[in-house]
Amino acid sequence: MHRDNTKEVQIGARKIGAGNPILIQSMTNTKTQDVRATVAQILELERAGCEIIRCTVPDMEAARAIGEIKKQIHIPLVADIHFDYKMAIAAMENGADKIRINPGNIGSEEKVKAVIDVAREREIPIRIGVNSGSLEKHLIEKYGGVTAEGIVESALDKVHLVEKMDFDNLVISIKSSDVLMCVKAHELLAARTRYPLHVGITEAGTVRSGNIKSAIGLGLILNQGIGDTIRVSLTGDPIEEIKSAKLILRTLGLRKGGIEVVSCPTCGRTRIDLIGLASKVEKLVEDYPLELKVAVMGCAVNGPGEAREADLGVAGGQGEGLLFKKGEILRKVPEEQLLSALKEELDHWT
Repeated sequence: MHRDNTKEVQIGARKIGAGNPILIQSMTNTKTQDVRATVAQILELERAGCEIIRCTVPDMEAARAIGEIKKQIHIPLVADIHFDYKMAIAAMENGADKIRINPGNIGSEEKVKAVIDVAREREIPIRIGVNSGSLEKHLIEKYGGVTAEGIVESALDKVHLVEKMDFDNLVISIKSSDVLMCVKAHELLAARTRYPLHVGITEAGTVRSGNIKSAIGLGLILNQGIGDTIRVSLTGDPIEEIKSAKLILRTLGLRKGGIEVVSCPTCGRTRIDLIGLASKVEKLVEDYPLELKVAVMGCAVNGPGEAREADLGVAGGQGEGLLFKKGEILRKVPEEQLLSALKEELDHWT
């Protein structure tokens, strides 16, 4: 089902589904019970553009910490529960805005119901998460291995279990490290449910490989109108997850705002440190609340023309460069002053 028609679910002060903007998530990698470190990381993620944050709750100390963390942050907090239903209940009692569980890992139906009862009473949504790595043995046997069909059946089985308990305040996530399997699973699931979907490629890898896999997987899924909230899962600084998610959404035309940096590949005509300059420009524009395209070109001969669609840009030459706007040259600038000249021009746009 297209994201415009999925069920609306409220998470803290934010909403997903029913055509609401696709929200960006990440997960802390601090020890949740270390309130100071966890809050510091969340605040940094907020500044980077994180809109929902998830924290692991492995024990009662972490569950109690949720309440203190909530007082100091400004975005919804999701408690990640793996096996102990008591942790789910404690996290909700301490103010979690949503919980993430796999009912198959919680235990008996009585334990699942105990969690559902508290969630219903407190109007807290539940994200039902199923991972290809934890697919049930009978589904592996039924489908001859781990398959998209098996993942979807596993997720819907758990959804139906919860629905029988008269609860439908749900978000579903199905994840696999196999990109094409993950894409197919989301296509199958979207055709069979109205619940909003949390989309991501699990265990995607390092910043380099994880970004490529996530961009391909999320791109294929989101471009079909599937997905209401996303996380780019990377083995690295969670800030990189937010940067990547924002870029994926902007590239697909699903989010506006922010400066897009385009840059040419280096070639034999390049006479400046284009790689270094492009990296510095990317860093420079992060804090500007502008919706612009900025070009960093290595050739002063062809640069302004090739980047004519850019709102603003710089092009390098032999020891100097050009500052240009909409393809029109504004002035020549010594190479060492290109970055500061670009900053000065950006300041005029704010």
